[in-house]
Amino acid sequence: MDNDVIVIGSGFSSLATACYLQQAGRNVVVLEKNEQLGGRASVLEEEGFKFDMGPSWYWMPDIFERFFNDFGKEVSDYYQLKKLSPAYKVFFGKDDVITIGDSLDKIIETFESIDPESGSKLKSFIDEAKTNYSIAMQELVYKPGISISELVTAETISRLNLFITNITSEVKKITNNEKLQSILEFPVLFLGAKPEKTPAFYNFMNYADFGKGTWYPEGGMNEIVKAMVSLGKSLGVKYLTNQEVMSIELEGKEVSWVETKTNLFHCNLVVSGADYAHTEKLLTPKLRNYKASYWQKKTFAPSAFLYYIGFKGDTEKLAHHNLFFDTDFKAHAEEIYDEKCLPKDPLFYANFPSKTDASLAPEGMSTAFFLIPVSVDIEDDVTMHDNYLDLILKRLEACTGENLKDRIVYKKSFGVTDFKSRYHSCRGNAYGLANTLLQTSVLRPSIKNKKIKNLLYTGQLTVPGPGVPPALISGKIVSNYIKKKNL
Repeated sequence: MDNDVIVIGSGFSSLATACYLQQAGRNVVVLEKNEQLGGRASVLEEEGFKFDMGPSWYWMPDIFERFFNDFGKEVSDYYQLKKLSPAYKVFFGKDDVITIGDSLDKIIETFESIDPESGSKLKSFIDEAKTNYSIAMQELVYKPGISISELVTAETISRLNLFITNITSEVKKITNNEKLQSILEFPVLFLGAKPEKTPAFYNFMNYADFGKGTWYPEGGMNEIVKAMVSLGKSLGVKYLTNQEVMSIELEGKEVSWVETKTNLFHCNLVVSGADYAHTEKLLTPKLRNYKASYWQKKTFAPSAFLYYIGFKGDTEKLAHHNLFFDTDFKAHAEEIYDEKCLPKDPLFYANFPSKTDASLAPEGMSTAFFLIPVSVDIEDDVTMHDNYLDLILKRLEACTGENLKDRIVYKKSFGVTDFKSRYHSCRGNAYGLANTLLQTSVLRPSIKNKKIKNLLYTGQLTVPGPGVPPALISGKIVSNYIKKKNL
């Protein structure tokens, strides 16, 4: 088959890339390894239950709006958003819960009720985070990571101290209350690193949380995938599933063919949104940007044990999003990043989307999604998953009085080994590379293959980093680079 551009993978960065390049006049074909489009934002439908398999938080709505605006569209042309109230709950033990409201005023009031001196400090902190958010979204995150000069602007120079200090040190200036500190440190976990290893400039994630709010796309996160595919099809993008790429072939010094298990695709340009390290394995060693040892030395964001649960009835004390911080936050982080071992008493996240969207479960039933962050490279199996599920369900009951275990009618788990097999995920990571200072911008894996001019990369292992909004941005970054270089 003769094509112009082949995009490997169909995660958010790939879908964005396809739309931007098709809009620019290219003929784009997207090749997806699995049975459905969306990459990690696939959907699982079993026995009347519907689950988002991956991303479940909708933050930074302006980034989604900006993407669709680039094509003369709006988010509301494709799906409807609901602002969650409360945004989420954080459980610290039995009858010990902090509820995060749907506005900054409510959140400040909550903080002051716990630590009367924290309210005004939190307001100043979020004001600064808002400024950093504006700088990041306007000046930094849309840069291609080609030159260190991209980071040098008048605004970043004036905030140099925020790059050499960390989130934890800034949070401690707001409050001495450890529970409030953990809530303020929570958003940077989306960046995949320990708060004490994350530059303070990334406090813009706190503005994304407290300032922008937490939203839900009706029907689930896969509705975003459907929207992007619908947009792509209207532009002329072609999408093919069950097309695992087996090799990338060159004629001379340029990619000329992409081979899948069933087809050969001639092309003039390849953009891979598949796992970066896996993509490089499709090339001979001398044509790769990085050796295998490079990926072993990088600081990866966590992997995860995921659970998709259908159960009878509903819950009373739980919100749509819930964080269980009833064990030692720092100890769990050390197990992930330093000791690289199985967690003893892990923090976990519990999502009950059918509380917001009844269409996700049969009548009289509910859906739940649980996530336990774990280290990459762990050898796991279903028995291990089940043991951890029992552990967290007991703790959930101890904190809330809600017994879910005896009401389960459907369950499926997904772990480190599954990330490797379904997504070819390097070391089984769930989120990509952590956004530490030494893995920011130009210090992340390059968007261009340095030896093959018509092979480029997009997605969570390159700029700007992990998360759904950054993935949309990554697609725009690589597309702009291709257009600028006339590749």
